[in-house]
Parts: sequence; structure tokens; C-alpha cells
Amino acid sequence: MAGIVSYSAYIPLWRLNLGLIHGGLTAEKAVAGFDEDSVTMAVAAGRNCLLETGPEAVDALFFASTTCPYVERSNAVTVAGALDTPSDIAVFDMTNSVRSGASSLKLAMDMVNSGSARNVLVTASDTRLGKPGSGPERTLGEGAAAFLVGGSGESVRIEGSCTVYDGIMDSWRTENDKFVRSGDKRFIATHGYLTVTGKAVAKLMEKSGLAPKDFARVIFAVPDARRQVELARKLGFNPEKQLQGSLMADIGDTGTAYPLILLTAALEEANAGDRILMAAYGNGCDAFIFNVTSGADPNKGKKTLKTYADSKTVIDSYHTYLKWKNIIPWDRLPFPLGSVSTTSQWRESDQMLRFYGSKCKTCGTVCHPRQRVCPNCHGKDNWDDIRLSDKKAKLFSFSVDQMANQITSPVINGVLDFDGGGRILCYLTDVDPDDIKIGMDIEMSFRKMAFREGIHIYCWKGIPPRG
Repeated sequence: MAGIVSYSAYIPLWRLNLGLIHGGLTAEKAVAGFDEDSVTMAVAAGRNCLLETGPEAVDALFFASTTCPYVERSNAVTVAGALDTPSDIAVFDMTNSVRSGASSLKLAMDMVNSGSARNVLVTASDTRLGKPGSGPERTLGEGAAAFLVGGSGESVRIEGSCTVYDGIMDSWRTENDKFVRSGDKRFIATHGYLTVTGKAVAKLMEKSGLAPKDFARVIFAVPDARRQVELARKLGFNPEKQLQGSLMADIGDTGTAYPLILLTAALEEANAGDRILMAAYGNGCDAFIFNVTSGADPNKGKKTLKTYADSKTVIDSYHTYLKWKNIIPWDRLPFPLGSVSTTSQWRESDQMLRFYGSKCKTCGTVCHPRQRVCPNCHGKDNWDDIRLSDKKAKLFSFSVDQMANQITSPVINGVLDFDGGGRILCYLTDVDPDDIKIGMDIEMSFRKMAFREGIHIYCWKGIPPRG
């Protein structure tokens, strides 16, 4: 029987105080940085999820998002490459519905149960936008989650699932829309998630023979915290004791990742033997029953959801937020940008995407970019690939560039020394220049470097460890 081997969530560092949008509000929402998107956040969640098993264990991968960087080109291949999974695995893009994260979990479960895959990694990530001043702008947060589904070694068993679909027009976005549109809130609540989610949960409980009292936690991933409480009461659950917190006032509705982030929160607090019900709404509903077989995730060293939620930096102004989201233009310096070479991107993908360096077989010297001739012993073409993305580093030196042609200023460049050898020059991000110290700990993070000529250019940057 399929189960969850490992799980993780990723919440970006940045928060937007909702009082900047509407005076009097005290809540906040999570916001992806200027160099983050759905792909980079999925990679962050996936790396944390695979900390114990390693990417080599994955033989299928899902990337679920309604905000894919590319409309025509697989985004899942970028996620798989940055995670350094084997190149002969099946990868799938799931999109066009906020339920696609939960639906991917269902498909992963079916793949494992059918024997077509042993370990399936499900990643879900979204960066949806609401029109400035609108209700969705206040409620839509950004984040990601990753779940490894397997047939052995699971810490959580998937006992059952149920799916219903419904074509109500509640929230939508066409290919020409930048912002999410939504209909009448009361109509959506009454005839949308209250009715549809209730139907799916009732059907699943009838199918399983379980009653509300049999569950330690229930998760209703619907886009209204107050309606989550109403739905719990309607279905016979005790909201005060059983309902998982909505995180709406801290992170927001993270779209495809929202049900999986709530499930991560529930699992991190669960005890062995706890049974959890999760219902994910979105033009229908996917409902699941989980049974916790062990009291803790085996990934002892991973960052928890609480770590990501508690380590945060508030964006300095609403203007900065609008600039980061390309809602208002930012002033570029008056000099030309270099053209993009798709051939060189393909040729150097192992170094840029998988972040491989070379390690000399004779003396062990590590280099990035890879060198045919070892700079230490001068041996030629005698090296192995070494993955540097999961190596810890120390900051050797840095510079602060106040005139860089970037969306934020200043731009920080750092020279890093990796544990086990190797020195690189790279960008530093998610750090205040005043907080940088020589010798500080640095880890690598997959980020967006630029968007030119319709091409998203990704790279690895250094960040201070979170938490």
C-alpha cells in the first residue's frame, strides 16, 4: 500500500504586511522574492524533502502549479534537473487547477499501488496574484510543498481517497490574465466549497466506515478561514480540537501547495496512530485519509514548516512588492543586456542546473566551473562530477554593487569556500548587506537570474541558513 515516505514545505523569507494594502489589517502573507518563482520554490521544497533519501531514489516526479513560468515547455524537467534526479524518470506537469497538488498526490499513490513506480516525488508551488486593492491580493500567499510517495519505509499510510468534480465558476484566470478573477463570495461558499467539499468528505467517510471521532486532525483547504470552521461543524467535527489551523493570517492561500502545506503542518505535530482527513477544493474536491505509522518524519535534519514560518523579513514597502511582481515597471540602467544562447544553456546544463563541479581523481581538488586541467596537480581530463548544491560553505569575501542592472539594489557578490574543497564566485540573496560577515555560514539556493527574450534563466545563489 502506498504511503508518504517524506514530506516538506517551503515558505519564502519575505512577508507583506497587509496593512500596507488596506489600513487596519494586522495579518501578513508570504511573498516570493524577486528571484523566486514556482519552479525555484518547488526545488527548495523538494531538496528538503529528499534530504534523507537523496534524489537518486526518485523514479517519477510531478510539478503542480497554476503559475508555471512556461506555458509551452515542461517546467517539471527544470525541477527534476535542479534536484539532480536521474534523467530516465517520468516527469509530469500538472496545472490549471488549485487542486492539482492534491490530484498529483492521488496519481502518485495510484502509480505506487499499481507497481509502475517505486518512489514518486510530488511538488506543488504557486505565485498567484490578485489585482491591487482586491480581496484576492490580501488572501493569496506564495509557497511550496513536496511529498515523496513510496511503497516501503513510509511514515504515513494513505488509507483511502475520494474525488468529485464540479464546474462552478468561482475563481479563474485566462491565458491573457495576470490576476486571479473571482465571483460572488457568498454564492461560491454556499454552492462551491461548502457543498462540494462536504459531498466528497461524506462519501469518503461512508466508504471507509469511519466517523468524525476517529480523526485526530481534519484539514479543509478552502479559501476562507471562517468557512473552514463552518464546514467542520457541518460535518460533525470539533473545530477547536480537530481542525488544523488555516495559516491564512500568516502565509495566505498558497494555491496548489495550500492543502499540502496544511498537511505538512498536521504531520509535524502528529503522533503515531493519529488519523488525518484532508479535503482539497478546486472545481471539485480530492479527499484523503492518512494514518500516521510513526510519530516523526525520518528526515531528522530537515527544516520544518515552523522554521520557515518563523524566519521571515517584512518587505519595506508596497512599492517594492509591486515592483517585484512586475505590476509596475522598474528603471533599468541605460546599457544593453547580453543576448541569450539556448545552445550554451543546454551545453552547460550540468554545471548551471545540476550545479556540478569537477573533482580531480589524483589530488581531490574541486573546481567550478569544471576544469579539464587540474589547477593543482595539472592532470588532464582526470576528474569526476561532484554535486555542489548540497554542500555547506563559508563566506571568504564579498562585494556590494550599488550600480548593478538588477531589480533590487545593491547586488551582493560573494566568494564561497565549500566544505570538502572548492571555491566559487556567486550572487548572495535574501540577506541585508549590513548583516554580512566574513566566515558566515552559507548554503546554496536555486533562483532565477533573469528573464530575457522569453527565456527564464536560472542559477544557484548563496543564502544564509534559515532558522
